[in-house]
Amino acid sequence: MRAIEWDGKEFKLLDQTKLPRSVEYIITDDYRVIINAIQRLAVRGAPAIGIAAAFALAFASGRIEISSRDAYVKALEQIAGEIVTARPTAVNLRWAIDRLMKRAHAMDDVSAVPSSLLDEAEKIREEDIQMCRQIGINGAALLPDSGGVITHCNTGALATGDHGTAQSVIVTAIEQGKKLRVYADETRPLLQGARLTMFELQALGIDATLITDNAAAFVMKQGKAQAVVTGADRIAANGDTANKIGTYGLAVLAKHHDIPFYIAAPSSTIDMGSPDGTAIPIEERDPKEVTHPLGTQIAPDNVNAYSPAFDVTPNELITAIITEHGVITPPFKEKLITMSTAGKVDQPV
Repeated sequence: MRAIEWDGKEFKLLDQTKLPRSVEYIITDDYRVIINAIQRLAVRGAPAIGIAAAFALAFASGRIEISSRDAYVKALEQIAGEIVTARPTAVNLRWAIDRLMKRAHAMDDVSAVPSSLLDEAEKIREEDIQMCRQIGINGAALLPDSGGVITHCNTGALATGDHGTAQSVIVTAIEQGKKLRVYADETRPLLQGARLTMFELQALGIDATLITDNAAAFVMKQGKAQAVVTGADRIAANGDTANKIGTYGLAVLAKHHDIPFYIAAPSSTIDMGSPDGTAIPIEERDPKEVTHPLGTQIAPDNVNAYSPAFDVTPNELITAIITEHGVITPPFKEKLITMSTAGKVDQPV
């Protein structure tokens, strides 16, 4: 099951707010509808957000009725700005939009821009599929031959172009014959681990157990977990990593219990423009997502609630970062700069 489908005529987004109770698609070519889907988490996961954003801009480019090249590009830039603000933390969104705008800026014939941007959006999706498969191959060797693996939030096909990031590492290792059990954090407050990760793992026939977020420490203490693997929404130039809220705490717990903590993400998630984690913008969500999760009130009326969507894990808590280009171990800063210099990170240092 893919989060995003495009057959050249019909664009479909799997509405992940409906899972696992029902499978429903949003069918649209309106960039505003796609922005709304990104904002309300109908489509989520850094790679999938980037892909959706690329298609949004491509569709919008075909609706600009301006023949002057300069005026056309200016209108497209305004729409690009709208899309970029949909969710601020996941760097893949801006990366994808910048990539399409670079292509648009290079074209003289504005009538050819829409088809060119659609081609580029599709290329981003196809590249993501291949990147995620390679991440799985590169990371599988790091996992033990048997034991438990904890993961947080959702990092499977629903969060990417197809194969997943952290989940790709786990599934690939199991496909290679490793005897692993997955412990999936429920991931409060929107329960992506419970609703989405367990949905995918169950469909794949993976031995998986759902745990509450606050059970992870005890699972580690009992010796049931031999590794932790999560995804990332943005990786700073020094290796500090932003991911779904709760990841930082999981990394602290893994460090205390001497369990390796791995980040799995495509190179498009690396932001060399952010020197460290303090430069990463952290999205704050509606407090009602805490007090009324999935529409059910669990707290008294008028209570104060704080709902950051992400937190930042310091690089010293990360054992390795798994990308499609290979496994990066400390010191991260020097190696990320080397990757960027080699053209393996499509962003300026």
